[in-house]
Amino acid sequence: MALYLASSAGPGRQVTQTVPLSVLLPSDSPRVAGEDEKHIERLAGLDTPLPPILVHRSTMRVIDGMHRLRAAALRGMDRIAVEFFEGDEEEAFVLAVKLNAAHGLPLSQTDRAHAAARIIASRPHWSDRRIASVTGLAPGSIAALRTRSTEQNKQLKKRVGRDGRLRPLNPTEGRMRASRLLDAKPSSTLKEIAEAAGISAATAKDVRDRVRAGKDPLPPRLRRDAGTRQGPPEPVTPSPRTPQHMRQAASAGGESALVSLHRDPSMRTDAGRALLQLLQAHSIRDEGRLHWLAESVPAHRRAAMAQAARACAERWLRLAKVIEADS
Repeated sequence: MALYLASSAGPGRQVTQTVPLSVLLPSDSPRVAGEDEKHIERLAGLDTPLPPILVHRSTMRVIDGMHRLRAAALRGMDRIAVEFFEGDEEEAFVLAVKLNAAHGLPLSQTDRAHAAARIIASRPHWSDRRIASVTGLAPGSIAALRTRSTEQNKQLKKRVGRDGRLRPLNPTEGRMRASRLLDAKPSSTLKEIAEAAGISAATAKDVRDRVRAGKDPLPPRLRRDAGTRQGPPEPVTPSPRTPQHMRQAASAGGESALVSLHRDPSMRTDAGRALLQLLQAHSIRDEGRLHWLAESVPAHRRAAMAQAARACAERWLRLAKVIEADS
């Protein structure tokens, strides 16, 4: 009987050839209950050639096509068209799951869940969305399976997304790195911040906007998720539309000068903007926030932090004297 031969092969796959059924091994299948006998009989009864099956070359184990293999046996065939896959066994399993989830007899929810648990164990650095795209489950279901998995690597810091890019497992870390980079070099571009901190450009922009507004680089949701202490309400930079009584309240403690500087068009030079960004970032507007920040410093780093704070304060005082001397 003439068999269909594939004309092209994907990554890791080679053009089809025919091999004896006797040399092929059963699939490392994602199907928990094995093959469906009725589906095999339906395939065997079709008056059409069977499409090639996919075989792992190093083990001769079927990756995709066990129903077709058994249907070929029922037809009395002694050879079948195969397409070979080059890769390791776990890569072969992932491919088997992806192919079985995408076409042919659908995988059951139980099959998909078992497959996802195995992929989590062998690929713990893969993101929930990437595993979901392979198994056909929702990312939330993958996250729940990951939480229950005893194979999860607790030391993992990043996961690989569907686009192949590494992203921090804990988004708070990337945001805090971006905040420190902005403190050290306020003129950095969003691309520079994103690449150095390992975050997206959109996240880098959000961090920059929050820092410029004198806010915590972590939004309230991330602070809660990270289990950190909720700080005082984030301050809001007054605008010309802010009611008079609110502008007066915000001006207490020397804030009126900063508000005035932000409004002055003559400060909208590159150097002026950089200076205002630094002032905004270093502005601590109330005593409660000051104590909240101080309590976040580990005991073994308090002396170093105090020294760094004093050095920063001295530089600001020196700048103030230079400005006053030149006026």
